[in-house]
Amino acid sequence: MATTADIIITNGRVLTMDGAAPRADAVALAGNHILAVGPRSEIDALMGPTTTVIDAKGGTVMPGFNEAHMHIFPGSVSLRQLNLHGIQGFEPLKAAILDYAEKNPDEPLLMGFSADYSIISLTEPCTRHHLDAILPDRPFMMFAPDHHTAWANTAALKKAGILEGKDVGIGNEIVMGPDGLANGELREGNAFGPVSALASTGGREELGMVTGMDPKNVTPEQFALDRAILKSGLDYCASWGVTSIHNFDGNHYQLRLMRDLEMAGELTCRIRIPFHMKNFMPLSDLDKAAEWKKEFATDMLRGDFVKVFMDGVLDSQTAYMLDGYGDRPGYTYEPLFTPEAFDAIAVKADALGLQVAVHAIGSAAIRQTIDGYEAALKANGKQDNRHRIEHIEIIHPDDIPRFAELGIVASMQPVHYPGGTCFPAEPTTAKIGEDRWDYAYAWRTMKESGAPVVFASDWPVSPVSPFQCIQDALTRKPWKEGLKDQRFSLMEALEAYTAIGAWVEFMEDRKGMLKPGYLADVVILTRDIEAVAPEDIMDTVRPAVTICDGRVTFQA
Repeated sequence: MATTADIIITNGRVLTMDGAAPRADAVALAGNHILAVGPRSEIDALMGPTTTVIDAKGGTVMPGFNEAHMHIFPGSVSLRQLNLHGIQGFEPLKAAILDYAEKNPDEPLLMGFSADYSIISLTEPCTRHHLDAILPDRPFMMFAPDHHTAWANTAALKKAGILEGKDVGIGNEIVMGPDGLANGELREGNAFGPVSALASTGGREELGMVTGMDPKNVTPEQFALDRAILKSGLDYCASWGVTSIHNFDGNHYQLRLMRDLEMAGELTCRIRIPFHMKNFMPLSDLDKAAEWKKEFATDMLRGDFVKVFMDGVLDSQTAYMLDGYGDRPGYTYEPLFTPEAFDAIAVKADALGLQVAVHAIGSAAIRQTIDGYEAALKANGKQDNRHRIEHIEIIHPDDIPRFAELGIVASMQPVHYPGGTCFPAEPTTAKIGEDRWDYAYAWRTMKESGAPVVFASDWPVSPVSPFQCIQDALTRKPWKEGLKDQRFSLMEALEAYTAIGAWVEFMEDRKGMLKPGYLADVVILTRDIEAVAPEDIMDTVRPAVTICDGRVTFQA
């Protein structure tokens, strides 16, 4: 190993996330590895004639953020779309859409994202008629923050061929109006996919989400456009201190794009992309996932796990619930897989040595997923595949201890909490039902039960900023008195964003900590995060420098 450092970081508050040596004065990097972590005198001795010294100016120095659940292609595309976060009411929506339309005269489909379910009002759901009153002559569609619901105007519905409805399969719905035509609300990917396909990207960013399939006949021009879009998204993530990404939609096409960036030295974050197993796929398709794991297996790029959607979301009432909804008792919805079908997937993937990660928001979806993982354990014996459940927004108390018993990872997003910094409490709290509030978004409960809890943003569902997520984890206010305090401490939240994320992807032996020999993934913050009031973190703390694989990927 080198005896002189390429980069030395001094004058910082070093948080290593290594329990054996949690703090230090300075860090030395050589090539793409950490050379030393320790006292200033020891690190200064590693300085050579070409060493770059970075002054952290009293800011926190820590492992790069490990973003454990996001959607890189839709997120990257969203940087070019209309952001409707915080817009409320018809007139502000009209002003935002018209301004965006004027600035994008040639876009075949104008698209917005982060449109709240109550963007028109709490009592009046959005329909195509609202959007037609704003923009009658150009196709327009906007996504809800969760990307499980979209609303389109008549021009978009007509051009996509779904104004008169269409069979879009189990768990998806083109909501019909009293006039016998689509009312503009589109639930889940098969419903809004035909509209997405009208965009200049051809809807390719949705393919990993909706079908898991590769786009057909991609031209060199389209490949170059998609590559450029992804590069801008990866650079944006690096600007937030992110050095590792667990992506949550995927196809072979995305892996090929990422490999192209990797070979050119332009991959600014490490990324793992899943095989997306859909309910129409034969079980034998999991053999492809095992091949991807062999084909893409570098420290920068891996295709090494399986993603499954078990249900939808609470706000559109497509989450699969045990006891119905608080505002609709008896209505449980339905899972996207039968128990038998999911058990078979879990058993086979587990036998192939593949980690499985399941989107499960409702209590019944979570239980069915746990049952599948239990079936895999019974069939294959104890493996170390660290299977995951994503979101876990409302869980039955009987299922909480099963996470620790079966070794299941709880992948959760504090920024999703209704009433936090990102989303309003209503109408979600009413849909959950007051009697179940103690088991909703229960991060602390899960952690205390012994489950490994990992944090992420779910970008572009919510902003990619780790600082917003951390602030929500530290400052959560209960919906009523007497509910359990679900807050994390700062160090717990930082660990859930670094070391635990690395463990979840089987890389705890080489990243997630600042430790000699580990990969050189470091973020230097503009402030000492420990000295910032929890309620000020998201507005005042930023990355000053991000380093991934020993290369500076962002400098403020």
